[in-house]
Amino acid sequence: MRDKVKVCFLLLMNAIQAGKIYSQDHPKFREFLDRLYASLLELLQHRKELILGVVSGELAWEDEIFFELSQKLRPLASFLEENQVERIVFSQGLQLEELRQFILFLARTKKPGQVEEKDLSLYGVKNIRAGRLRAAVQSMDPEGESEELKMKYENSVRAVSQSLHLVLDEQEVDYLDLRFNLLNIMEDFFGRHEELLNLVSVKERDLVTFVHLLNVSLLVMFFASRLGFSKDDVLDLGIAALYHDIGKLYIAEKIIKKKGRLTEAEFQQIQNHPIIGASLLEGYKDTLGYLPVVAAYEHHLRYDLSGYPRLPHNRKPHLASMMIAICDVYDALALKRSYKKDYPPDKIYEVMMMDKGKAFPPQLLDKFFQFIGLWPVGSIVLLSDGRVGIVRQVNENDMARPVVEVIEGGGSGEKIDLSNNGGLSIVKALNPRGQGRKYLRYLKLARPQGVPF
Repeated sequence: MRDKVKVCFLLLMNAIQAGKIYSQDHPKFREFLDRLYASLLELLQHRKELILGVVSGELAWEDEIFFELSQKLRPLASFLEENQVERIVFSQGLQLEELRQFILFLARTKKPGQVEEKDLSLYGVKNIRAGRLRAAVQSMDPEGESEELKMKYENSVRAVSQSLHLVLDEQEVDYLDLRFNLLNIMEDFFGRHEELLNLVSVKERDLVTFVHLLNVSLLVMFFASRLGFSKDDVLDLGIAALYHDIGKLYIAEKIIKKKGRLTEAEFQQIQNHPIIGASLLEGYKDTLGYLPVVAAYEHHLRYDLSGYPRLPHNRKPHLASMMIAICDVYDALALKRSYKKDYPPDKIYEVMMMDKGKAFPPQLLDKFFQFIGLWPVGSIVLLSDGRVGIVRQVNENDMARPVVEVIEGGGSGEKIDLSNNGGLSIVKALNPRGQGRKYLRYLKLARPQGVPF
């Protein structure tokens, strides 16, 4: 019985993940739902109820806690806790349609505090009860919200590190789990690139590269969603962005850490990291698809074909590769590293525009800055009248003149749409590690832009 309950927990996680990732009519969702239903029916043959619960972050059944499943089922336990689901009771007489509605109800809710408690009977669900389904929560104090954002981000960086190391170590990748985690990450941080740069500083040196790869993935998903890509395509692009520099990571682990001088062959490998990355990902094409292979191979191949590696045919790089290249350079310029300073937003725009039509497709680069803005949401800025403000909203029709909330210098809390105020403009951004440090407390007032699906 115990082993059957463990399998049921696994199938429950897969069904919720599939419900978040796929449409309700998708064969993959139906497959996982049918398997969960069959498991539940078997368990309910000789008992009136099956009670599954979450105890201090661990999954439990009756008097038993499944500590041995902690690693594998951590996403499920975290998901249920975030949704304030402490226990789920399945009763005899359970129907497949009831289970479908329940899984979709769980999968389609967004984040704690955004969805009020709902009566499942309204959905025709009579044989499933769940404790505290996203009861309305009091809003968190601003300081606590800022700390929660930092903690979630650092946990996401570690999750990204684990996903990348699976490929580096040539281990199996759980594709459903990867997409589910990426979707959750997107929901947490969508449209918050500048705010993350300002608030979050991952101190572990070994994780710095993974911070960049997570940021690039988030930027690409934001870009793709604003361009109107479907949810499936947005997630595919996010995965491709996550793995696009796997070749450089492989070399860093296998060669760069080597003691002593590099051989000529090893130096050549460093130059060929796009080829190495594509070759690694070729072994995962049945799991991850071909897009990561293409992106890994082409992300240094410039729009004018002057990059590397050289292609045998004179063709432009794939759209995904160009989107990833734009986001890769943008985040690389924005991040502060031990060997380089971080550039202010207007300088990043100036630098990247110098490569318009060379490294980047002109229309695609224009679209990116139209969406992200010359002064992105979360930028701490000095206004021409001496006041200080924070950018709260980008004006896509006039990216240099966003909506700014005043935080110092008179009129605190006033929101000014600079596109309607010709006499006022942004002079410069204040670096959050310098002049802008004392204003970081105001960033916690910002809210993420909603995921458009």
